[in-house]
Amino acid sequence: MITAGVIGATGYAGSQLVALLSAHPQVRLAYVASHSYVGKRFGEVYPSLFPIGDLILQEEDIEEASHVCDVLFVALPHGMASHKISEEILSRCVVIDLGADFRLSDRAVYESWYQCDHPSSHLLTESVYGLCELHRRAIKGARLIANPGCYTTCSILALAPLVGTGLVDPTSLIIDSASGTSGAGRSEKIGSLFCEVNENYKAYGVTNHRHTPEIEQELSLQNGAPLVVQFTPHLVPMNRGILSTCYANLKAGVGEDEVRAAYEEYYGDEPFIRLMGSDLPETRFVRATNVCAIGWKVDERTKRVVAISAIDNLVKGAAGQAVQNMNIRFALGETTGLATSVASPL
Repeated sequence: MITAGVIGATGYAGSQLVALLSAHPQVRLAYVASHSYVGKRFGEVYPSLFPIGDLILQEEDIEEASHVCDVLFVALPHGMASHKISEEILSRCVVIDLGADFRLSDRAVYESWYQCDHPSSHLLTESVYGLCELHRRAIKGARLIANPGCYTTCSILALAPLVGTGLVDPTSLIIDSASGTSGAGRSEKIGSLFCEVNENYKAYGVTNHRHTPEIEQELSLQNGAPLVVQFTPHLVPMNRGILSTCYANLKAGVGEDEVRAAYEEYYGDEPFIRLMGSDLPETRFVRATNVCAIGWKVDERTKRVVAISAIDNLVKGAAGQAVQNMNIRFALGETTGLATSVASPL
């Protein structure tokens, strides 16, 4: 059995993670922590998770947790994990960080986009970007895994085969993504109130969303040279899910056959990728699963490809991918404890 701990267990991603780990056949939850609810039972915060309701929430102490856990999941806002994770912590346990602090390999890029210092920047060279389908080999030996962001997972997976096989012009990438409100977290914000969100659809973070450099970093690796993307996120009045619509100009001579072959080459054997071709994905097709569904259309008129991907932002976009990273790192069987189908089609 692997002993696991969760720091930040009562946020939306953290609670989803606790639920997944508690049902994992090869994991024992040894430490669950939440600064806001110290001493309370988990079930007092989330009564729906009654099978694990008697877990007592502790103070957030990564030092203490590292002594009792084989793997420690850190689900804290950006700027916090970088102050808490050290070489000493990593010598005792594997850390999977669900925040942004170790995703970007360049300290200057991180500090520019997040407007805060990075006191553990010496660990950036060791951190492995935990997008499992693209970095599985590196994840297997990692001590520090940076779990990708939700928008980034959806966008990168949709575009990586097109960019990596050279089928599209890398200067033409445009991404429009829409997320449910759980992506904003559980803290109280006026913009997340029911009256602000319901019956509304809006763009935000236009030209400056913090997931942009993450997308550019990973697609640049696929491209073999730096590239930039136009990324615009939107908020939709649903609880969970992300749909990304990605546009790229096709290179001369590229058509449907080449596009399909690229996706098959990248993802043909991937357990959590569902290739739908022209049967385009919807968020309800992947709700509560660790699956990324990808479809595409080749527009002969405009000479573009439109790739559409869907994930559950709290599972494949956060907690599920974190468990997938753990499974790979500890050789537990990659799909163990993770759903690949929707329990209810409605």
